[in-house]
Amino acid sequence: MGKGYGEAGASWTKRALKGFTAQSGNPIEDIDLNNKTMRQRARILYMAAPVATAAINTNRTSVIGPGLHMRCAINREILGITPEREKEWQRRTEAEFRMWAENKNACDALGINDFYEMQQVALKAWLTSGDVFALVKRYDVTRDMPYSLRLHLIEADRVSTPQDLRNIMPTEGLDRKTGNKIHDGVEVNANGRVVAYHICNVYPGEFLLSTAEWTRVEAVGEKTGLPNIIQIMETERPDQYRGVSYLAPVIETLLQQRRYTESELTAALVQSFLTAWITTQAPDADAFSLNETGGAPPDNVSDDENEYEMGPGTINTLRPGESVVFGEPNIPTAGFETFMKTICRLIGSALELPYDVLLKEFNSSYSASRGALQQAWEMFKMRRSWFVNDFCRPVYETWLAEAVARGRIQAPGFFNDPLIRAAWSGARWDGPVQAQLDPVKEASANELLVAHGWKTNEQITREYYGGNWAENIEQLNHETDLFADAAAKLQQTAPNETTEEGDDNAEEKGDK
Repeated sequence: MGKGYGEAGASWTKRALKGFTAQSGNPIEDIDLNNKTMRQRARILYMAAPVATAAINTNRTSVIGPGLHMRCAINREILGITPEREKEWQRRTEAEFRMWAENKNACDALGINDFYEMQQVALKAWLTSGDVFALVKRYDVTRDMPYSLRLHLIEADRVSTPQDLRNIMPTEGLDRKTGNKIHDGVEVNANGRVVAYHICNVYPGEFLLSTAEWTRVEAVGEKTGLPNIIQIMETERPDQYRGVSYLAPVIETLLQQRRYTESELTAALVQSFLTAWITTQAPDADAFSLNETGGAPPDNVSDDENEYEMGPGTINTLRPGESVVFGEPNIPTAGFETFMKTICRLIGSALELPYDVLLKEFNSSYSASRGALQQAWEMFKMRRSWFVNDFCRPVYETWLAEAVARGRIQAPGFFNDPLIRAAWSGARWDGPVQAQLDPVKEASANELLVAHGWKTNEQITREYYGGNWAENIEQLNHETDLFADAAAKLQQTAPNETTEEGDDNAEEKGDK
């Protein structure tokens, strides 16, 4: 007799659960051994399934957009500096960082993308493949490029366990020098801490005749304490070292939806074709052919004379004894649109993308559409926070360490005290803001939040408009002064113009 969950989800006697044999292993068995397959399938779906493409690109546009831009947020109290010094230091540092980040030759090891475009590539690779890596490289400093830091994005496939170090499972290995275990290219010590990554010079299954070679890269520099390689991933289980594709839970559903869509599209096209079939009892040699040279018609996709094709205005000649028989499927399906919307809702719920946001279809009421946007935005904020912690912040801290070491940024105590270093390294990353369906209603709600102290002007400005409230006030004061000066000049010139007009009128009356 079962007890507790034995009479529920763990029951082996209930008819519905008898055939439900589920087994789960450790993250290595459940994730690493299946990652290669999931990556390939997720990439193909991104390339060929519109809903999968929409899910990835919607995240890219809302999480990253044109790029996450760094704003210094140093801790003035710990550093003991004045507000004026704080503002001056932050402006200088932000300008220096922009000089590096906006120059693709200064930040990208390949010289293809600037730092903000690299963010977009990294996010898409992370979501599609499960994780992505940024290799930290150092190039020679020049007069036009005062920083040596370069980033080289490495796709998930290239981080793998070297063939000569593998044991029973293809993803598992043992480093002979250190004795550390290697989990799908990630080397960990006896405590389970990541100490190195193994990077292959080619992709698995690459057609090039290059010999596969692996390079071991230590996770952190021994002398500097700075990262040599950065991994971007979402962890879903303890003891997990490799990420899982964002599309993994819905791969089967996306594939079936794609097949169903193609089937319906093909059926609709076939029904729209005007195709004629000519049958004859004449011998093959005397059979009528639309192509005088013999073989298939010249516009056929296939050159096989035994393969008949359908198309608008196509005429096919059949051989003696051949006939064409079509099945009678119930197509096109009357409930196609309703069924597809239901599937998209299921996919969207699994990916934390409401149907309205996933398909960009806001036909519901204002409240429902706003609720969908808010739910999606909560996910976008969370994913942005992960991305900043995994990628943007380590890159900025690595850059800042070099800027201070080279004397381009003055930060006393930066290398002497970890607390002081953290105070100098504070930053926030501003990106796309939440979409607004009715700006007037949103502004009224924000005003109420500020009036009751539930939010600050700075929070509202940053979250809803992507700006800086203090800078806005400074700019508004400047504009107010300009407007006041312009108004004063108008008042000074107005009486003179009136007097001149009055004198002219007096002269006219005197003449009369």
